[in-house]
Amino acid sequence: MVQSDQANGRAELGAFLRSRRARLRPEDTGLRTFGERRRVPGLRREELAQLAGVSVDYYVRFEQGRAANVSDAVVGAVAAALRLDGTETGHLHRLVRTASGASRAPGAAPAPAAPAAQRVRPGLMNLLASMPGTPAFIVGRRTDILAWNPLFARLITDFSALPEARRNKAWLVFLHEETRGRFVNWETKARDLVGYLRLDRGRHPQDPDFARLVAELSEHSVEFRRLWELQEVREKTHGGYHLRHPEAGEFTLAYESLSLPDDPDQTLIMYTAEPGSPSEAALRILAASTLDPATVLTGAPA
Repeated sequence: MVQSDQANGRAELGAFLRSRRARLRPEDTGLRTFGERRRVPGLRREELAQLAGVSVDYYVRFEQGRAANVSDAVVGAVAAALRLDGTETGHLHRLVRTASGASRAPGAAPAPAAPAAQRVRPGLMNLLASMPGTPAFIVGRRTDILAWNPLFARLITDFSALPEARRNKAWLVFLHEETRGRFVNWETKARDLVGYLRLDRGRHPQDPDFARLVAELSEHSVEFRRLWELQEVREKTHGGYHLRHPEAGEFTLAYESLSLPDDPDQTLIMYTAEPGSPSEAALRILAASTLDPATVLTGAPA
């Protein structure tokens, strides 16, 4: 299992670095090409090695996950040469650790072979129940939807009618027609979601359920396969989406994501509307038609 995880980690590392090299042109980095024709886009390995200040042989081994005792300084130099942002740099550090067989940070507790099922604390359930006018939910690993309030279900879909295995944001956005239809700019939502899913995959390389989810989505969705191959990683803490609902029409909601301090793999997400806007009026229409707004539903009781 360890060898398999390490081999998968090396493949992930190589694919990520190749995708980041491909998006940079030599002229963007100050390198001169003298008008030569290139068979593939982006930086060559030797050019990236030059920018990072390492030998070509070392960078080749680095990209293949075969370099021993890679320092944070080297990872930082490669990240800087590739012009990675903070989220991408953190992802690169995790991939390097996994590829080297050290998939956890120094001093951290060993990761379990199979991560335990996530549970939502009663206090958080009460918090969701206290916001009947705000669509809110708690998302866990793999974008599993762990708990939600009735207004969020009214906004997206009746999660309680779905098998627990289908209460997953990625599965719903790509393979559930009702949920997919809620997002006017579906491509933006899909790209954000895949970027977050890949980021989360890097955090949990030993979780077998991740591989099963990615395999299922890849098999049934051409769009997911295309976006997954882009190797993008995104940390979405806030933003907004243009939504549509058969009862309230089209409207725009902003969202805020708050990671829980006692379990960073759980995130509380809340949707809000601009005060006094048509979007707020649309949200009120949905809230008024939501039955028993004090009820909170969950697929994983504490």
